[in-house]
Amino acid sequence: MLRPNGLNVPPAVQTQRRCCVKIIGMSIRDPEKNFKVLWETFNKRYPFFQLRNVNWKKQHDTYRSRVTSKTSDDELFEIFCQMLDPLNDGHVELKAKASAHRKKRYFNPEKQPRFRQELTTREIKQLFKTTEKTLVDNCFGRPAATEAWMLRYCRSQKFGYIRILELEGVSKRRLTAALDKIARDFRDLKGIIIDIRDNPGGEDSIAIAIINRFCDRKRIAFHRKTKIGPGKDDFAPLKTWYLEPQGDVQFTRPIVLLTCDSVFSGGEAFALAIKELPHVTIIGDHTNGIFSYQLEKGLPNGWEYCLSYQVYLSADMVCYEGKGVPVDIKLLNKKTDIENGIDPLISRALKVLKSKNAGPANKTRDRRIRAD
Repeated sequence: MLRPNGLNVPPAVQTQRRCCVKIIGMSIRDPEKNFKVLWETFNKRYPFFQLRNVNWKKQHDTYRSRVTSKTSDDELFEIFCQMLDPLNDGHVELKAKASAHRKKRYFNPEKQPRFRQELTTREIKQLFKTTEKTLVDNCFGRPAATEAWMLRYCRSQKFGYIRILELEGVSKRRLTAALDKIARDFRDLKGIIIDIRDNPGGEDSIAIAIINRFCDRKRIAFHRKTKIGPGKDDFAPLKTWYLEPQGDVQFTRPIVLLTCDSVFSGGEAFALAIKELPHVTIIGDHTNGIFSYQLEKGLPNGWEYCLSYQVYLSADMVCYEGKGVPVDIKLLNKKTDIENGIDPLISRALKVLKSKNAGPANKTRDRRIRAD
């Protein structure tokens, strides 16, 4: 989920990216100093100790006693891993580059999402081929590329399908052109499926630019506050992001969003914002629960580390960190979906869209429906 820093981009622009500028000074091996810097940075900037049930002062007292001036690099790295492990946060990372005296090492405390426990990387590719087959079997064309590389789409006579692979790495011009084309092609449809399963994230601005094409009126997308000090309430002022109709055509008929717990970061901001639209139903599994941009820093010894440092809140001020954006209809992909040649989430999404077109397209915001 790390995002490129954007060389030659002004600092004000860099702060809007999913990770911040690295701060790496001259290499100082001193294990005790490195421990102090790492612990104090998390103590000042990490906002989720209570939410993730971690007593950070106790972590200090437990692990500081194990660090001396004679602690080796390998021992220090292992101590850091043990101290950070209870956070179970996919945006927490520790990286040591290889050198003549040490091997390259990497640590992330996040537990594997259910989606990726169920399916290997190869099987995830097979699942999306099954998705295509299910669409074709329901009279859709095959998903086609657009000017924006991360958008794929197709349609049947009544319904449309958009897959969003990622939410970064595209110019505003290309994104606008792709969304204009999709809007024209989908103008007469009765409903749309938007698929963000296995989306690694990206930029909030791109997420909102896409959702604005499906927006009925100006609405709050989400709020965000940034941790700036060690106190429980040491945050910068709360900022609010908005959705607002854009483009010549806005699609405001029924939409189904497909998600899973392998949707991260900017993908979760997308889900958090689009769920505010009254014509959207979410099917699948909750998103992963790591919304923040990453703050990327460096230790005196040259190691790099990252942490979450922002709290995202829904329009009605609910924080889904550690839980993920919830669904309206819970339905999980399994290995057997590939064997059966049917993606059940596509089938259920089409069933929902057909039912909404058979009667009033009203949605009760807080309902939770489980699959039969």
